[in-house]
Amino acid sequence: MMSTCSRSEFHKQPTHGIGQGGFTLTELMVTVSVIAILVAVAVPSFSDFVLRNRIKEYATDLASGLRIARSEALKRNAVVKVCASNNGTSCASSGGWEQGWIVLAGSTVVLREQAIASGYRISGTANSLDFKPIAVGATVATLTVCRAEPSAGSQERVVRVNATGRASVTTTSTGSCPD
Repeated sequence: MMSTCSRSEFHKQPTHGIGQGGFTLTELMVTVSVIAILVAVAVPSFSDFVLRNRIKEYATDLASGLRIARSEALKRNAVVKVCASNNGTSCASSGGWEQGWIVLAGSTVVLREQAIASGYRISGTANSLDFKPIAVGATVATLTVCRAEPSAGSQERVVRVNATGRASVTTTSTGSCPD
């Protein structure tokens, strides 16, 4: 048998919990304090993460360009040059690697890299690097990718080119950004 309910029984409001619909001031202050502590801990870590990844990206791009230059020298049987470039078509007469760089095979630009973000620096022992087709006698160089401003970061990447033209990247943490 079915039971019947009157309409008023369906619309009854429960009597327990009336007036409990929000947070107390104490609960709100505790929540805000916890969030503030989490943000204070997370922001420096995130900043280091961004710094580390940006430096890694610049060093990897530079090392890739050097590997392409070595490969092109072998493929073309000609000297291929990597140099800083402020216009993307020719080697710069002044300024550093942070203004961008190109890979040149004769007068042909094989690869162009844009300038890096301001505040970062690529400094090194050579203004341009030559890769020879015999895979020996390349310009030996060390290039350091680091953050120079607002203050030198503790993270750096060092790109080394040996006499056979092989490029390698290592991580250092000297905390100084050389000129």
